[in-house]
Amino acid sequence: MPNFKKVHVTPDARTELHDSLALTGAEISVNQLPAGAGVPFVHSHQHNEEIYAVLAGRGRAVIDGETVALAAGDWVRVAPAAKRQFSAATDSAITFLCIQVRERSLEGYTQDDAVIEGAQ
Repeated sequence: MPNFKKVHVTPDARTELHDSLALTGAEISVNQLPAGAGVPFVHSHQHNEEIYAVLAGRGRAVIDGETVALAAGDWVRVAPAAKRQFSAATDSAITFLCIQVRERSLEGYTQDDAVIEGAQ
C-alpha cells in the first residue's frame, strides 16, 4: 500500500472522508448547503474540537447562542462543548469543510514534526 491515498469529492450535500481516505487522527467532511437550508440539528462534542473552513458562499453559524456571519475564506475553531448549528444565507449556498480532531492532541507543529530530506 502506498503512503498516500487520493479521492475525488463530488458535489454532494455531505461527504465524510474518514473511510475513503483511511484517516486515523482526524475526521474531515465536505458540506454543501443550498441557499436557505441549514443543518437540522444543534450539536456539541465530548472530546473533539471542530475547525470549519468556508470554501464558497455565505451563511451563518449559531455557536452557544451567538450568531456568527460566515463567508468564503473564513475559518472558525469551535470547542467541543460549544453548541453549534450551521446554515446557508437565504440568497447564497455555502460550501464548508469541517475538520474534527481530539482537543489538545497536537504534540508538534510542522517545524517540530517534519523530517527534511537531504538537509545538512
